[in-house]
Amino acid sequence: MLLLALDTATPAVTVALHDGTSVIASSSQVDARRHGELLLPAVDRVLTDAGLRLDAVTGVVVGVGPGPYTGLRVGLMTADTFGVALGVPVHGVCTLDGLAYAADVEGPFVVATDARRKEVYWARYADRTTRLSEPAVDRPAEIDEAVAALPAVGAGALLYPDTFKDARAPENVSAAALASLAAERLAAGEELEPPRPLYLRRPDAQVPKNYKVVTPK
Repeated sequence: MLLLALDTATPAVTVALHDGTSVIASSSQVDARRHGELLLPAVDRVLTDAGLRLDAVTGVVVGVGPGPYTGLRVGLMTADTFGVALGVPVHGVCTLDGLAYAADVEGPFVVATDARRKEVYWARYADRTTRLSEPAVDRPAEIDEAVAALPAVGAGALLYPDTFKDARAPENVSAAALASLAAERLAAGEELEPPRPLYLRRPDAQVPKNYKVVTPK
């Protein structure tokens, strides 16, 4: 097994290689505006660090979000392209699950990422591998106080300390955690999610209401 994992659902552009036993190379850069520019060089970098070629990859793992529309699509389209070109399966993993897997928390906790517009993407977890709720997008003040009082990881939690009073690292997802979680689930015979974007709201860009289509006569 050689899994190539990548995620662009948060400000981090993160890539990793997992050989079925452990992560053998990884790269993470935080730049919310350069996902498309940074992703392919990061893939090349981890392959070079591992001393491997792209055709050695046997599967692709991609974070499916939730996340901002544009950034999320960069990772998903790249993963899909690799899958087609290499003839290998592409597996989806919820980005919040990857953050949860990397969390150093015992007992129930929350994962929250920055959804912009003064909102967070969030979900509740029993432990590092067990999600208790479907991912949601809300203003921090709208989240139940008992849930918000739990330990919380992710940039969304760190951004709103008045709501998430026990906010902790990691801030952004790492492909290393995403790959390790996927490898663990695949080894257990579990089916992963399809590589489809988890959008919880419409994209920021909208067609104007009074937009008129002009076609030549």
